[in-house]
Amino acid sequence: MKSPRTRPTGAFQKVGECLYRYSSNGVYYARIKARGKEIRRSLGTIDRDLAKRRLSALKDEQSQIDRSKSKLTLAELCDQYFKTVQHQKPKTLERKAHIVGRIKRDWPTGSSSQISKIKPSDVQLWLARYNLGPVSRNLHLAGLKQILRMAVADGVISRSPAENIGPVKLSKPIRETPTFEEFKAIVADIRNQRFSNDAQESADFVEFLGLAGLGQAEATSLRWSDIDWERETMRTFRHKTQAGFVVPLYPQLKSLLERRKTKALSQNGIVFRVRSAKKAITSACRRLGLPNYTQRSFRRMFITRAIEKGIDVKVIAEWQGHKDGGKLILDTYSHVNRTHSDRMAKLMVDGTEEAHWSQP
Repeated sequence: MKSPRTRPTGAFQKVGECLYRYSSNGVYYARIKARGKEIRRSLGTIDRDLAKRRLSALKDEQSQIDRSKSKLTLAELCDQYFKTVQHQKPKTLERKAHIVGRIKRDWPTGSSSQISKIKPSDVQLWLARYNLGPVSRNLHLAGLKQILRMAVADGVISRSPAENIGPVKLSKPIRETPTFEEFKAIVADIRNQRFSNDAQESADFVEFLGLAGLGQAEATSLRWSDIDWERETMRTFRHKTQAGFVVPLYPQLKSLLERRKTKALSQNGIVFRVRSAKKAITSACRRLGLPNYTQRSFRRMFITRAIEKGIDVKVIAEWQGHKDGGKLILDTYSHVNRTHSDRMAKLMVDGTEEAHWSQP
């Protein structure tokens, strides 16, 4: 009969200032005092030099903690955080209130838990309580990370327990994009609604989105003073990145703006009175038997069409106000790039073929 397995025993041996080594397995431990509180922690290594570096990092980390705030609870931190976001948009505020409410109500160890005692596993358990899709999970995690960063910034903790928990990688669906012919049909259908007071305005607005390749926010904020007719450019502001940029006054767009300018009441006012054409687009798509396209669909159509016409992706990115040299467009429109690549490949001919084709 086998004897029961016994756990190896050992002793802690002091091998340096605040540094100890456990004799049975050789692992190094730290034993330090930070503002009157003794802290003992495994340094997770049997390498003495690495142990010294980790001990030094631990001392720095603990020196940043404000012990007077050590009893701050998760509920108190949530309340502090929520006061700092009151200036944000109503929808954003509503989402954050929902996340804060869930933290306070459903935290695995209770919302009265001290921030200093929260573990990464608590974060994982909280996220696992809900049947969240990838986007929703990422939003919940991001919200919690923002809250815990406040505790780090205020010296309550040295490191966030959610720091090493990453978001779920999202798939990139190919969204429905209208053809240029479908786009023109939608604009014409909206314009032909005789009993709508806003039919012409809505049609011009939608036409602008598709021909300029800009979004609703850029279109609604465009003023006549933003258009330089001599240089044939438009100055606009990308609200998503909070950055201004200049785009050409494309030939396909110029006649639309010239027509609107002749009817404008003020040469310095806004170009479009309509703020949104969602309903007009939805109704037109229903009447025409088309997919339920949105205002964003026409921006995708513009980019797709530009790629298919052979326009350099870096140039398209500049027209969109992107600062990444076209990386986002290449990633998002890879399905279009394949068709464009095949078309460009047909231009690669040898000298004999080129000479043959050049003959009358």
